[in-house]
Amino acid sequence: MVALILVMLIGLAAANGANDVSKGVATLAGAGVTAYRTAILWGTAATAVGALLSIQLGRGMGKLFSTGIFAGTPTNGFALAVLIGAASWVTLASITKLPVSTTHALVGSLIGAGLVLQSGEVRWGGLVPKVVEPLLLSIAVAYVISLVLTMLVKLLRSVTAPKAAATEKVPVPAGGPATTESETEAVAAPEAAPEAPPSRFGPINVLHWLSSGLASAARGLNDTPKIAAVGGFALIPAGYSANAVSLVVAVAMTLGSLLGIRVARRLGEKVVKLSHEEGFTANLTTAGLVGLGGVYGWPMSTTQVSTGAIVGTAGLNLSRLSGKTLRDFAIAWLVTPIWGALAGALVMALAK
Repeated sequence: MVALILVMLIGLAAANGANDVSKGVATLAGAGVTAYRTAILWGTAATAVGALLSIQLGRGMGKLFSTGIFAGTPTNGFALAVLIGAASWVTLASITKLPVSTTHALVGSLIGAGLVLQSGEVRWGGLVPKVVEPLLLSIAVAYVISLVLTMLVKLLRSVTAPKAAATEKVPVPAGGPATTESETEAVAAPEAAPEAPPSRFGPINVLHWLSSGLASAARGLNDTPKIAAVGGFALIPAGYSANAVSLVVAVAMTLGSLLGIRVARRLGEKVVKLSHEEGFTANLTTAGLVGLGGVYGWPMSTTQVSTGAIVGTAGLNLSRLSGKTLRDFAIAWLVTPIWGALAGALVMALAK
């Protein structure tokens, strides 16, 4: 069974990469900075960096998902049930181009499998403050921060943008010969040239690239310990070190990220049409919140944080948003923990 658990661990990490890499780089392509394939490659590289950093910086997150949700003694069947419960949903969502939360899927699977294995060991008391509150609050916080940043960037640009040349009149020389009305008519100065599109190497584009890389790295930092913790239930007793399990997850997540173009297109184009500045502020918000969550052990959903940040760029102009797309996302988010719990419980019951 250990070999099967290793395969499922790799499968979940790869599915996570395919679904989540878009959360950091979809704005690059959505705002027209680069092509989706290039954005995915950039996000994949940054994800690898964050996933490797998590081996040293993600211990708090790993502890939460090891003992903070289910405190019983995990079995190989329990590990397999949790991995199947989460992987089945994240894979299905990736195929159907829905950005969903691996965190939600893992939490649901841990609870479902835990209730079947040892129902009294599910830590309901700590579930709300340690898991539910960070997940829910992060959406609202991401929206507000992104809204404020977007307003500040637009204000700064309006202040520093060059003023259009004022229309000037050409006066008639004093004492000159009589002229006709048409000759004395004021002559307008040449119109200002239309504003050129932002340079590929302009400041806002460079910042957009950097912020998307940081967001992708933060996602790898936040998600790797969660997945590795579940695999560790079975693999560490079988002789694998904790670092080796994390490395397996990091490699599989990186490779899976190369398949993330389907979800990226939907997140980058269907929620709201982004400008360069808006893409930058959305990514900066995502990177900051998810990165802090990874370091301090706050189990944020990169999916919800990035979506909240992207929505925040629209400000109070909600007419810019696609209600249908956001409705589909919300339904998928509600189904995620339920699917995980039911699938985890079913597999645990069969393996018990």
